[in-house]
Amino acid sequence: MSRDADVVVVGAGPVGLAAAVRAREAGLEVLVVDRRAGVLDGGLDKACGEGLLPGALRAVRALGVDPPGHTLAGISYRADGRHADHRFARGVGRGVRRTALHEALAARAAAAGVRALHARVSGLRQDAAGVEVDVTGGRTLRAGWVLGCDGLHSTVRRLAGLEPAPGPGPGRTGTGRQARYGLRRHFRVAPWSDLVEVHWSPRAEAYVTPVGDDCVGVALLGPGQALRSGGFDELLRAELPELGERLAGAPAAGGVLGAGPLRRRSRRRTAGRVRLVGDASGYVDALTGEGIRVGLAQADAAVRHLDDAAAYERAWRAATRDYRALTTGLLAWAASPARGAIVPAAVRAPWLYGAVVERLAR
Repeated sequence: MSRDADVVVVGAGPVGLAAAVRAREAGLEVLVVDRRAGVLDGGLDKACGEGLLPGALRAVRALGVDPPGHTLAGISYRADGRHADHRFARGVGRGVRRTALHEALAARAAAAGVRALHARVSGLRQDAAGVEVDVTGGRTLRAGWVLGCDGLHSTVRRLAGLEPAPGPGPGRTGTGRQARYGLRRHFRVAPWSDLVEVHWSPRAEAYVTPVGDDCVGVALLGPGQALRSGGFDELLRAELPELGERLAGAPAAGGVLGAGPLRRRSRRRTAGRVRLVGDASGYVDALTGEGIRVGLAQADAAVRHLDDAAAYERAWRAATRDYRALTTGLLAWAASPARGAIVPAAVRAPWLYGAVVERLAR
């Protein structure tokens, strides 16, 4: 049977588009499938952090993409009138609207000859020679390989049999902690800092990222109960007064987008000719802001190791090791009774705080 493509990439987010570009650079025919229309027309948005740390910005540029945004010079942890600031020692990052990042990557993919199909994946079968992917409209695609880059709620992960055993129930994680969710909204206001500000409250965190000369993005992360109790505006007012005062009177630039639960796992990253990449392969939390860098590293590794599942598993573990360890540790701290000590500890030990930031920013 003839193939529709050498590689079918399911999911046209930044990681999926990066994987598609890398596969085209390797001389492969690539078809990107996404349930959303206009996957190579740019402009797709979702609730996510929009800060590219220095390492992520370098990785994006290595793809031949340089999206517009606002300089990010470091990270500031803030709570109860105290703050710990660290400026990146090796280069700067960039705050980039998700729509701008997608538009730039989509243009790069189209220029590279990546084809796109607006469809929903409904079935997946594979044999020694290739993979068949059923999509809406009664069509079946044939490919040599499938890269599942379809995010937290990955259909490919489920169809490939890589979904882990069910957890302890709705609203809980495998550790018994409450599942965490995210909300994001943009505000039409000039950035007051070139740092990513992380405001810590007793129940949630707010990530403030300048993404333009007149726009900041605010992402709230926390247990679902905390985010639902009063909604975005009430949580800002009640638990994050410093930030709430900053944004008082600032017009919203769009509505509130949500995502979650944030923690996701996979049994493995490979199943025959299927590879999971990015959030589909497993996601701890957004606490450290490394998602894009790690996802792009996975995309590169998946293409390099298409024909060697064990090699991709090793590369995946190497690319995510620091992210998983640091984020898991910080998340455990944030969910403990010692949560309120996070910012004071960063203030008292700036050398340690700076070392962690530099590790994440590399």
